[in-house]
Amino acid sequence: MTSISFQTVINALLDTEKPFPKRYLAQFSDLDPESLELLMQVWPRITLQRKRALLDDLDALLSEDSLVSFDDFARALLHDPDAFVRAGALRLLSECEDVTLLPIYEDILAHDPSPEARAEAAQVMNLFVELGELDEIPATLHRRAEDALLAAMHDSFLEVRRRALESLGYSSRPEVPSLIQAALEDQDPDWQASALIAIGRSFDHEQWGEEVLRFMLSDDRAVRLEAVRAAGNLMLTEARRPLLQMLEEEEDDEIFSAIVWSLSQIGGEDVREYLESLLDQTDDEEEMAFLEDALDNLAFTEDLGRFDLMAYDLDIELDEDDEQSSNSRKPKKKGHG
Repeated sequence: MTSISFQTVINALLDTEKPFPKRYLAQFSDLDPESLELLMQVWPRITLQRKRALLDDLDALLSEDSLVSFDDFARALLHDPDAFVRAGALRLLSECEDVTLLPIYEDILAHDPSPEARAEAAQVMNLFVELGELDEIPATLHRRAEDALLAAMHDSFLEVRRRALESLGYSSRPEVPSLIQAALEDQDPDWQASALIAIGRSFDHEQWGEEVLRFMLSDDRAVRLEAVRAAGNLMLTEARRPLLQMLEEEEDDEIFSAIVWSLSQIGGEDVREYLESLLDQTDDEEEMAFLEDALDNLAFTEDLGRFDLMAYDLDIELDEDDEQSSNSRKPKKKGHG
């Protein structure tokens, strides 16, 4: 791929008589300024159908290959005339931590005429809420992201409000739990699923653990799927047994995979035995690779648990040492009589 010129890629984009070669997709990663300028010069001449297909293909590649980055290309498309192109560009920026993008996202979320673009802006802003909670961006920017998402909870389109709620799941703002609770109590399964996504991002198993267990029994597929994922993200130990039981009964492939991954996040008794048994029973290479990844993640979970236990034991020893040291410094009471 390094031997072809970017002009060749552009020519292929412009040639609507032939399908665009998938092998050229990686050429859009980390574009140099000259190639990006050349691409944007011809961008108006590319058919809308091909533009949208290209962005979908790049998004799919991004989910498969952690080494590619389409940030520079996506930035150039944030003000594209086509709403689906703008939305596709936002998806490509889902892992970009550049805070200079925040004002652009805020503007799209508040003013873009397309609900699809507003919904994508609400979704991509979850990263800045999470980074703010981890103190990795300035507090002022963290609050701006939260304020924009809270305002979006009044958007006229359901999809925008749902994505805003999901992104607010990372937030510790006092307004958020009541929004999540209201969504859980809504009879619309879409709202319940969004609430469970937010719960999975909240790191608050004490407040939401029982709700997650309850919705794991939902008849609605999307709700059940997000409840399973939330159980894993919260590392909800109470969910281990129900998940193991679901593993034996679930027929939906996506939910089955989510159960496996959540168990790898929770760990504990019998989990390794179950996952290794599943691995022994399959001949499918893709399934084997997934189960091996799950077992690797389980090993990480187990190591984390041992580290926490060691830290807990160390805390006890330090507390005991402090108490003994404190007692040795106390003056002995003199006896009477």
